[in-house]
Amino acid sequence: MNKKIEVLSDKPALVNRALELILSKIEPAIQERGQFTIALSGGSTPKPLYEAIATQKLPWDKIHVFWGDERYVSPDHQDSNQLMARRAWLDKVEISESNIHPMPTDAAEPSQAAVKYEEHLQKFFQVSPGEFPALDVNLLGMGDDAHTASLFPHTEALNVKDRLVTVGNKDGNSRLTFTYPFINAARCVIFLVAGENKKPALAQVFAPQADSSTYPSRLIQPQGELWWLLDQAAGSEVAHQK
Repeated sequence: MNKKIEVLSDKPALVNRALELILSKIEPAIQERGQFTIALSGGSTPKPLYEAIATQKLPWDKIHVFWGDERYVSPDHQDSNQLMARRAWLDKVEISESNIHPMPTDAAEPSQAAVKYEEHLQKFFQVSPGEFPALDVNLLGMGDDAHTASLFPHTEALNVKDRLVTVGNKDGNSRLTFTYPFINAARCVIFLVAGENKKPALAQVFAPQADSSTYPSRLIQPQGELWWLLDQAAGSEVAHQK
């Protein structure tokens, strides 16, 4: 794992650095594998990043967009991660619907939807059950409880190691989420973390020792690059770890 921590002056600088990193990965991936794959995160922090990506002239026919987690709501619900990304980015560019791979939320049970998305991923990446394909970029955020994707502290999803997708749980509400071994298979994982309220969690995530079930972001140790992009408010106390 190649871990890098960068503390940016403010949120716009964080967004610009994330954009720069993502753009640097697109052409090499296309040259090597014929496509670029990215998994998106939800929340407010990445929205300006998606808006910035939408302004770029990119080979949209070779870019495939996935989601690392999703609330179990309809695609037109205001809490939908898919809806946010479509409004901020995907509806504004000429990308084929076949290149957009949202998590399904229409099954009677979230567990059925998790299996459906896993099967979709296996077919797309042409891998067998038990294999973990490598996304080119997996974007992540982190909550003030140190959760990432929908991997929340002390929940069953943290114990799932043999699947690509599982059911997460937040206050009794089901969500779909990548498992941490699937996230760790990525070529590049980028955390975007902003706000002073993230400081206590970051201190535990970066501590030499702490409980991963209490601070799930500690579980993210990808085989490829790991970037922690922090704004000054979140990262002032961990700047020395760069």
